[in-house]
Amino acid sequence: MADFSLAPLAPVVRREVLHGLQQRDLRGVRMDPGTVRRLVRAWEGVESLLHLDPEKCPVSGFNAASHWRELIAWVKAAFDRFRGIDPGAVTELNLTTAGVTSHLTKSGRRARASATVDLVPIRQPWLRGLLLEWVHAVQPNSSVFRSTLQACTLASTTLSMKPGGGQDPAALRLPDMDAVITAYGDARKPDGTLYSYGIRTALRRYFFGLLDFGRGEGLLDDLSPRFAANAHHTIPRVEEDEDEAAKAIPEFVIQQLDSHLGPFGRDDPRFPRSGLSEDDLAWMLQTAYIVMRDTGRRPREFCGLRLDCLKYDEGEHHLIWDNFKKKRMRRLLPITRQTVEAIQAWQRRRRELKVTQASANYLFPAATSDRKYPHMDSGDFSRALRFWVDGLPALDSDVPDDDGRPMPFDRSRIFPYAFRSSFAQRHADAGTDIDVLMDLMDHRSPDVTMTYYKVTMERKRAAVQTLRLHSVDRVGRPAPFSSNLSYESKSVAVPYGNCVEPSNVKAGGKKCPIRFQCAGCGFYRPDPSYLPAIEDHIRALKADRELAEAMDADAFVIRNITDQIEAFQGVIERMNARMEELPAEIQAEVEEASRVLRKVRAGGRTLLPLSVVQGPGAQA
Repeated sequence: MADFSLAPLAPVVRREVLHGLQQRDLRGVRMDPGTVRRLVRAWEGVESLLHLDPEKCPVSGFNAASHWRELIAWVKAAFDRFRGIDPGAVTELNLTTAGVTSHLTKSGRRARASATVDLVPIRQPWLRGLLLEWVHAVQPNSSVFRSTLQACTLASTTLSMKPGGGQDPAALRLPDMDAVITAYGDARKPDGTLYSYGIRTALRRYFFGLLDFGRGEGLLDDLSPRFAANAHHTIPRVEEDEDEAAKAIPEFVIQQLDSHLGPFGRDDPRFPRSGLSEDDLAWMLQTAYIVMRDTGRRPREFCGLRLDCLKYDEGEHHLIWDNFKKKRMRRLLPITRQTVEAIQAWQRRRRELKVTQASANYLFPAATSDRKYPHMDSGDFSRALRFWVDGLPALDSDVPDDDGRPMPFDRSRIFPYAFRSSFAQRHADAGTDIDVLMDLMDHRSPDVTMTYYKVTMERKRAAVQTLRLHSVDRVGRPAPFSSNLSYESKSVAVPYGNCVEPSNVKAGGKKCPIRFQCAGCGFYRPDPSYLPAIEDHIRALKADRELAEAMDADAFVIRNITDQIEAFQGVIERMNARMEELPAEIQAEVEEASRVLRKVRAGGRTLLPLSVVQGPGAQA
């Protein structure tokens, strides 16, 4: 039966129900007669639908709650219009009665939006009213509405922190708009990471579009003309994922991960196996980890590698990869022999496995044929990585606790994209030229690549700030530099310490009057960062002395070498003694600063990372 009767209802309720049903029908939404008959019985004796709670439907059955909520919402919306309620005073918006339609997702399905939206976060009545008028006039889909709502909420929050709180539209000026655009440029997700460039520019575009609508419809006659778009209101084009070099996982943490690689991919109940044995699954995931760690590719880029992803040309191995983000395909990246061996071992095993037809040409196959991508999903890999990392027995940081023991490392900092930052930071710390690193990262803007060098320089400055206070002279007396500038400009790094002899400093360390017999020079200023170099030099001097004795060299030659050995040994003993007198936390700070400066001094054109482990093939 497709009919129903409203005769049992009170006259007012009868008209309310008819209005609601007509509006639902205009939306093209299915109306179920059986459900309406049950609702009519529930409404018998009711004076008006306005008195009912939309969330407490007493009727069960197909779409009963949906019919109940929507019909009541339509009646309330009509009643508000009848009373002439100021849109700026409305604090809740029903998307259905406002005409907001569902949008189609990429898969072709229609997204379902929440029935109501809280407008309280938009604190300025003029802005809230403008949004409501725009919704009723334009009737956007839910995706456009959500983006415009986000733009209004962020603008409202920014204006509320300005003098006057943005309440008077006539008082707004260009600096207020500057503040709003700045907020869009720094818009962040709930986890604190920066939104993509596309989303941040969309916020700006939707807000300006809303203002243009209001001015065009005569709704913003009171809004100051100075509160408008200007030529300098642009969003900086820096991608979130390239912007935070500080996300890099420290190398000593990666070394700890490498030492516990064996369990990765085993006993993980959540990872879809698609017929792979536990050994094969572990082998695949561990190979993907090695590629991720050693190449610095984005998650989808290493997950989507082709089965024939290796190329040997002119004595070098290259990885063939696709830059999906920028749509630059078949890129080449030089890789180390150890990385090649890990990939080749898995390739041999991979060709023996039965995989889905869609995954036949991929190094890391998809779990099933109905997956979004024909290769391993980066989300699946990320979850497997999290399961493994969270299950490690220990993961130490370089920060000591009150007892001098290392504190635990924050495991939430370990995720696939962080290894890309580690790859870039590793090269920047090693002194790789910026143009070379740009090519390795496949960046088009040097500003993005320079982010990692800024981090390196910040670390260097911090290290100098620490070590300048621990410099000594040749007999071990404290000889601190007065400032970082003094450390950098009034001294020059020679093989075994700093030198402050003016002519040698001016010549960049190439005019030593006594040919680097530093331990006997009054201008010698070593610090703890040079201890390993001094120890190496002592070993070299001892080897020279043995050679000189074997050659039956004159006594003064052997005596000179012996005196140098004793002098340098004295430098080491006195610096070590001073270090032992320091509190444990200061010792740790000095040791970390020493590591940083040694890296900077050793900088060269390093082409590839050296942090590699043997491929997991032998253990799978």
